[in-house]
Amino acid sequence: MAEESDLEKTEQATPRRIEQAREEGQVPQSRELSTFFVLISGATGLWLMSGWLGQRLTDTLRHGFSFERARAFDTALMLDTFETVFTEVLLTIVPLFAVLLVAALAAPISLGGFVFSTKVLSIRPERMNPLKGLGRMFSVHGLAELVKSVLKALVIGVLAVIAVWREREHVFALMLQPLEYAIPEFFQTLLFAAMLIIFGLALIALIDVPFQLWQYHRRLRMTRDEVKREHKEQEGDPHVKARIRSLQREMARRRMMAEVPKADVVVTNPTHFSVALKYDSGRMGAPVVVAKGRGEVALKIRELAAEHKVPLLEAPPLARALYAHCELGESIPAQLYTAVAEVMAYVYQLNAWLSRGGRKPLAPRDLAVPEGMDPGVAE
Repeated sequence: MAEESDLEKTEQATPRRIEQAREEGQVPQSRELSTFFVLISGATGLWLMSGWLGQRLTDTLRHGFSFERARAFDTALMLDTFETVFTEVLLTIVPLFAVLLVAALAAPISLGGFVFSTKVLSIRPERMNPLKGLGRMFSVHGLAELVKSVLKALVIGVLAVIAVWREREHVFALMLQPLEYAIPEFFQTLLFAAMLIIFGLALIALIDVPFQLWQYHRRLRMTRDEVKREHKEQEGDPHVKARIRSLQREMARRRMMAEVPKADVVVTNPTHFSVALKYDSGRMGAPVVVAKGRGEVALKIRELAAEHKVPLLEAPPLARALYAHCELGESIPAQLYTAVAEVMAYVYQLNAWLSRGGRKPLAPRDLAVPEGMDPGVAE
């Protein structure tokens, strides 16, 4: 099937599409923002550490250029001096480089968040296609990058010329000053030039960041078919979901029916509702509903109860109340304790009669159900 045109991609990217892009290492990026972060951090570091850096470099230069005559004719001693000076200079600028490294990492994280993906390192043949490369060069994105690069070069060039021209006499005058004075002053001049350039880059970054965000979300746009397909994949096919729900209900019904033979009594409506109760005084605080149903399910519960000799008791208001206010596996509500207690007393008497004989107990009649508990469903 032919690749879908960008004109058809009218829908905003879904959260799942954005997450997939992040997993592939695709996040909004702005080189101008990164450059701005690095320069502003470097300028701030120079400003805060200028006194310390100046003093350290002054001491290092004094030590490097002050040596005995014999060292000038001894290669080993000269190399030793060079190594010492190089190490001191490196240790001096390490804090500044650390600041620049943090800034270089913070810039992309602030725009696109932290992402670690090895997929960007994978070899993709389409990237080596010269035709696609030419297409990218002459695309809207390539034109925007060209305009941005020219604008950046002009802005930085103009500001650099302004900074050099303004400080030219001061810089030349520093060549005649002692190191203790010249190096800190040079840092101040360098800081002024950096601040001018940073100001120009800030303007470019303010334009580039919204453009990069717009372009990033534009590349991730989807067609309506892609959105529907993703929604179906996430939500699942309605027919499949309905089938799964049906199977789950069937499994739950089978588990419930397996509990009916273990029940102590089944309270019926007598035809519309059936509720099976079980009570173990050693483990339960109150009788528990182990099965319930209406219609065909109620009929199946009664058949299983009769097959396994579980007592059946017709008590329409109580059956309706138990069905309406009790869930499977839960204890009966306190409002029905009195009525259910009469039922359980009858069950114990019935079991005693079946085991020992004697006079058959009478089933309880007109069991009292508190007002509001009986939903009043007609038989």
